[in-house]
Amino acid sequence: MSGSDLQRMVDALAEKIGRSVAINDPSVHLRCASRHFGDEDEVRVHAVLQRDGGSAVIGHMLSQGITGWTGPGVIPARPDLHMRARLCRPLRCRSELLGLLMVIDPESLTESDFEAIEDSAAAMAALLYQDFLAEDAQRVAGEAAVLELLCGAAEQRAAALRTLDEQGWLRSGHRATVSVADVVAPGKEKAQIEVALRVALEAVARHRLAEFAFAVEGNRGFLLQTAPASKEHLRDQGAIVTKQVRDALGESARCVVGIGTAADGLAEARISREQAATAARSARMLPDAADVVFWEDLGVYATLLEIPEDRLTPRLLPAALTRLIANDPHGRLVRTLAVYLDNAGSGPDAAAALHIHRTSLYYRLHQIEQITGLSLSNGDNRLALHLGVRVMALLDGPS
Repeated sequence: MSGSDLQRMVDALAEKIGRSVAINDPSVHLRCASRHFGDEDEVRVHAVLQRDGGSAVIGHMLSQGITGWTGPGVIPARPDLHMRARLCRPLRCRSELLGLLMVIDPESLTESDFEAIEDSAAAMAALLYQDFLAEDAQRVAGEAAVLELLCGAAEQRAAALRTLDEQGWLRSGHRATVSVADVVAPGKEKAQIEVALRVALEAVARHRLAEFAFAVEGNRGFLLQTAPASKEHLRDQGAIVTKQVRDALGESARCVVGIGTAADGLAEARISREQAATAARSARMLPDAADVVFWEDLGVYATLLEIPEDRLTPRLLPAALTRLIANDPHGRLVRTLAVYLDNAGSGPDAAAALHIHRTSLYYRLHQIEQITGLSLSNGDNRLALHLGVRVMALLDGPS
């Protein structure tokens, strides 16, 4: 099926009902559209010109659950986005979502208009299914190769590298950088999360397929790139992904992105992936962590986060620190200890950071030594307590 076949069907339906008709792909990017009949809004005009309605519009549409609809429904208007209400008719074949037929201002559609839309929808879905069989097989193979390259055993990685090279899906550069996006979205179905991740990763990778490849697995997305990129550029990419996911899934969802260091070619890309996954884990676990985190900025957490999640429990805390916690119900002494250790044992710097007099600081430190039974002048004691404080941050942060 060529794009012109679908375009002819769209144009024919538009002329029949006297309304503009558009077909979006399952990620809500415009695939084709008819001429306008004076019923267009700013969103439709922008989509026709840019082939993209914008992340806020896509998020509004996806938040209605349209990817799970099996029949026509109405997407409500968003005046703040200059978007009128739309009839959305999912185009499915064998239960597979292939596209979304959109008609603006559904309230004015007549019964005969609905009948014409239903008749055309079945034929359009059949046409789209032909493309789906070819395109999806290629997409699935490409994503499988990316996943095997980043997460597979040695033999799988070697085979994936050959596949990517043979198919020309990713240009083999001297460096390879991986970003990992993790999504936590209470109440959202797995399919909704996967679509949101695809939309977000496509927003970064679109039109740059020689340098970018991505894969989605459950609530985790992987972005692999061989193009050189500055830290600022990588941070901006991560911010695009987190924003797109929030727009699609709502403010209750959180998406974090971890970014690894540049590996020495695609063959070593799994190292960057491991680092990126650790950085994403830190963003999930540490209090007040940013949504986009670089592995190289983790410091001691890069080591502590190698501890498996099922082993990361209060049992790892030094006994002396556990005693301090038990005798410090308001957390004042633990906070004082953390700030003192973070300031390399400098009394003046710690007092300034805590906004207290130096005498008060030394009194608290004396209390800490009495409760823990440890001298803070001993380097090993300070190291053990400091590591314990860092583990506490991982235990106390969001999951």
